[in-house]
Amino acid sequence: MRSKKNRRGKKKKHEEHIDETWLIPYSDMLTLLFALFIVLFAMSSIDAAKFKQMAVAFRSELAGGTGNKEFLSDQKPNEEKELSASSLETEQAKKQEEAREKEKKEMDELKALQKKIDQYINEKQLSSSFQTKLTEKGLMLTILENILFDSGKADVKLESLGIAKEMSTLLVSASPREITVSGHTDTVPIANAQFASNWELSTQRAVNFMQVLLQNKELQPEKFSAIGYGEYRSIAPNDTQEGKAKNRRVEVFILPLTEKTK
Repeated sequence: MRSKKNRRGKKKKHEEHIDETWLIPYSDMLTLLFALFIVLFAMSSIDAAKFKQMAVAFRSELAGGTGNKEFLSDQKPNEEKELSASSLETEQAKKQEEAREKEKKEMDELKALQKKIDQYINEKQLSSSFQTKLTEKGLMLTILENILFDSGKADVKLESLGIAKEMSTLLVSASPREITVSGHTDTVPIANAQFASNWELSTQRAVNFMQVLLQNKELQPEKFSAIGYGEYRSIAPNDTQEGKAKNRRVEVFILPLTEKTK
């Protein structure tokens, strides 16, 4: 009898145990409320990137996953696309405007240099042998043969060394530019023991004149180059003495300062 009574007593105690299964849905509800709070907080922010992150986190919480990026990859708002395109166009327009301003500034500096050279030419009364020309490609200084060289020779005349050295001071600038010195001849073949053709004569003249310029230590040799074109870059017909005289020349070409030439 006692044994049966004890069994009934144990059963009664077990039936009186508090039921705690309600905690599971309660914790789920708290989790959902917390996730909802996160979403509402994210929606109150203007930062689109944070909104995306919160949305992915919320989806992960509900689905029990890790937050698939595909949830947002195909749902990009049209407004955001338009904003992105507008920002890109604005940035491109800004860069183009900056490039135009740099080009204008450089052309203004080359114009100032041309003005200084022209002033020097006028002061020395060298307008018959010196000429400047400014284009979008750069500033060209043309020097006729008679002022620098004797016929058929490549050494700069002694009486012209001073002119060349004074010219070199005009080429000095705070931001050194690329400078090309080129030699040119007429079509009359050269016939002496020193030069086999007009190629050699024009090249040597360009090199010799460049070396005189570079005696000015304020100029940077790495910015200079010399080349000879012979009779193949004529600027006047070679059927007259006047035309031939124009073709026998040295050209100093000063390039605009760009990012590539810095």
